[in-house]
Amino acid sequence: MDAPIGHFDDARPAPACLDELTAPVADAVRHWQGSVPAEQIVYVDTDPAWADTATFVEHYGQDLLERSANCVVVSGKRGGESTLAACVVLSTTRVDVNGVVRRRLGARKASFASMDTATGETGMEYGGITPLGLPDGWPLLVDAAVVDLPYVLVGSGRRRGKLLVPGKAFAELPHAEVLEGLGVS
Repeated sequence: MDAPIGHFDDARPAPACLDELTAPVADAVRHWQGSVPAEQIVYVDTDPAWADTATFVEHYGQDLLERSANCVVVSGKRGGESTLAACVVLSTTRVDVNGVVRRRLGARKASFASMDTATGETGMEYGGITPLGLPDGWPLLVDAAVVDLPYVLVGSGRRRGKLLVPGKAFAELPHAEVLEGLGVS
């Protein structure tokens, strides 16, 4: 199959690649619900040696630079209570942690979660965290620019491989909230 964006040698519907995904991501694909059929989520095999953004787009297609998103885990703290959440923004932007995220979580302080916390809590590999298969109850904050794209490249839960997901599907993920200005230049 041809990938809807980028140039990949191996592109397959994600439901046919469950063994390539981490357990929580495979479960999310297996139990997929929403207006976008699960078969429209595409798994593409990628080489972790080309994970750096500049090298990645050089190898897999310049169009991916404007159509890639990062999923990062953040922690909001208030009065000794901590809330973990995930944020999805275009890779050409950064998450407004101290503004939009802090206010949305009702936190006094917000920061990026440590690598150990992010990987331990999600069951995903660092550098491959994806909004599909997040722990139950986590807020998922999605920048509106991500939802507006026909397809977006995100992690697959592992460093090897990525998922190509229709942008509108992000708004339908559990506990998703689409926010303007989450990603800033």
